[in-house]
Amino acid sequence: MKGFRQFILRGNVIDLAVGIMIGAAFNGVVTALVKDLLTPLIAAIATQPNFSDLTFTVHGSQFAYGDFLNNVISFLILAATIYFFVVLPVNKLNDRIRKGPPPEATTKECPECTSTIPLRARRCPYCTAELSKA
Repeated sequence: MKGFRQFILRGNVIDLAVGIMIGAAFNGVVTALVKDLLTPLIAAIATQPNFSDLTFTVHGSQFAYGDFLNNVISFLILAATIYFFVVLPVNKLNDRIRKGPPPEATTKECPECTSTIPLRARRCPYCTAELSKA
């Protein structure tokens, strides 16, 4: 039992469990957004939100392509919703956090030969020009 308890209480197992629970809750929010807001909006524009009745028959076999079409449209709406309402804002937030201050320069350009030289150099090692202290 002690080994099992250690396994269960490891940080990565608990983090995974929390991630799955938050993912499940988030799935409910996104599904509701698509089902309750975006699909009716498309229905208002396209006038036929449910394609499940669309079929065609070949040699007595009926193909219900409308249900497949419904699922493809739902997937595309769900993917677009996640991308535009989750991925883009999180990426922009991460970019703002990661930018930080620019790194300090450690080199400068020689005014005579335009070679890159150390910032503290007093003489250019390439052209031997004397450099100002500024």
